[in-house]
Amino acid sequence: MAEMDTSSGGGHKKGPGVKKQAKKSTRVDLTPMVDLGFLLITFFVFTTTMSQSTAMSMNEPKDSKDDQVKVKESGAMTILLGKADQVYYYYGNLDPLKLSEQFKSTNFKEIRNLIVEKKKKTPMDDLMYVIKSDDKSTFKNAVNILDEMTISGIPPGHYAEDKMAKLEKDLIQKTEETNNIK
Repeated sequence: MAEMDTSSGGGHKKGPGVKKQAKKSTRVDLTPMVDLGFLLITFFVFTTTMSQSTAMSMNEPKDSKDDQVKVKESGAMTILLGKADQVYYYYGNLDPLKLSEQFKSTNFKEIRNLIVEKKKKTPMDDLMYVIKSDDKSTFKNAVNILDEMTISGIPPGHYAEDKMAKLEKDLIQKTEETNNIK
């Protein structure tokens, strides 16, 4: 290793007639470092594989009545997305005589517990979640409910998206008016 003498002695004199020692250049040539950097960048660009985009598989409603999936009423849960991050749900089919008992409201914090609870109580072959979005719900809500399905461990093919029926729209509208949701 190199050492540096910092003592003030050594016979150096100051004043007229004393020549100053010329300073030597301490410049470092970085050209090889730049070359190495570009070689590394090129190596990683050529050897890296790009991640493949994945799509979430969902059951979509079939156009013909013959191709539709049959679901047991006891295994079905319908999730309705309203405005202002409101979530409505019911189990099975809506019965006009029991609307107040069947049709319930919740939010995105509680819907995961309801999804998991339904999954635990229902055999996997009978389990089906039907997701329906209101005209006033946001795309963010649709993505959030699909994320909740994935987080809850619901396999693809056990949830589907469908159009909202008039009765469901009316129920959401009346509930939002009653609860003053804007």
